[in-house]
Amino acid sequence: MGLEILLQPRLTTNIKTSGETKHAGGATMKTATADGSNKNTNTGSILIFLLTIALAISSGCIDEQEGLKIDLGRTVEGVVRVPANDTDVVYFGFDLRLSPKEDARIYAPFLQYLSEETGHTFKIHFTSEYETTQDNLGCGITQFAALGALSHIKVHDEYGAIGLVRGLNAEGRGEYRAAIVTRPASDIEGLEDIRGRTFFFGSFYSTQGHLIPRKMLEDANITLTDLRQYEYTGSHRNCAKAVIAGKCDAGGMQDTMAISLADAGKLTIVAFSDYYPSSGISANKDVDPALSEAVKKALLDFDPKGKHATNLTDWDKTEMPCGFVEADDSDYAELRALAIRYGIIAQEVVE
Repeated sequence: MGLEILLQPRLTTNIKTSGETKHAGGATMKTATADGSNKNTNTGSILIFLLTIALAISSGCIDEQEGLKIDLGRTVEGVVRVPANDTDVVYFGFDLRLSPKEDARIYAPFLQYLSEETGHTFKIHFTSEYETTQDNLGCGITQFAALGALSHIKVHDEYGAIGLVRGLNAEGRGEYRAAIVTRPASDIEGLEDIRGRTFFFGSFYSTQGHLIPRKMLEDANITLTDLRQYEYTGSHRNCAKAVIAGKCDAGGMQDTMAISLADAGKLTIVAFSDYYPSSGISANKDVDPALSEAVKKALLDFDPKGKHATNLTDWDKTEMPCGFVEADDSDYAELRALAIRYGIIAQEVVE
């Protein structure tokens, strides 16, 4: 059988130009596609259906699975082996990083590991929108999710989700950074040169693709209104493609992707950010404590560079290439303060 994925329709798309209002959940706007054009995104070859307005302005929780089952093809065939009579299913979501197919191929063998370690069957529940991934976890549509730091902060503050672990980077540290990039032929040499230019972010709720690059620009005395135009492309991959294609002057993204593309001569890195607490895996607050502890133990025991490396696919492309370390919500204090200051999340928090 091919990999079974629940694909949830997108709720919102985003575009920003200088002086426009900030993102509002439930509003329908346009987004830059992978080639940088301003048309509705068609993620890979998968047709995304819009939810109705009534659903978009409801409580934010989707009572039933609104998705459809798809097969991403033979490239992932047989990776996840689910017993036909197994009804003890745990759904796992993730923030889109690369493309749906790439991310699914990466997570499928990882979920097989979690299934074997915990005795529960893990399945992917995919949505291309960060905000929907957050709501899915908060509402219990998914029980666990791999989230960027900003996504975790938002779902923790709004729903009480619990951060289990943070990813360890290639140096074995539980932190990551962002990079601002441009084309090799660009005349942009420093952050100050971005003033008055067109700038692309990843997702509005991305830590490395929005929050940290925005702080980098602010440190260079550049606000959003100082840019000629800015857009949210939806993912690091889309942002990279747009910069390479010359659809914008510069963009902010995941440091590891930026380094890889710079080494290939496709991009030039203008600047790196400071390090911040990394992405991790969070749990819905109502998950059975025994299951949550079993998953947490499996994550802390996960050894992607050693005994578990053989069965993994491109795990080095994730933000947790060396495994995980235990997380604490206090780790995210600085990022939370930035997100509140920029109006990305509300100041009220779940006690």
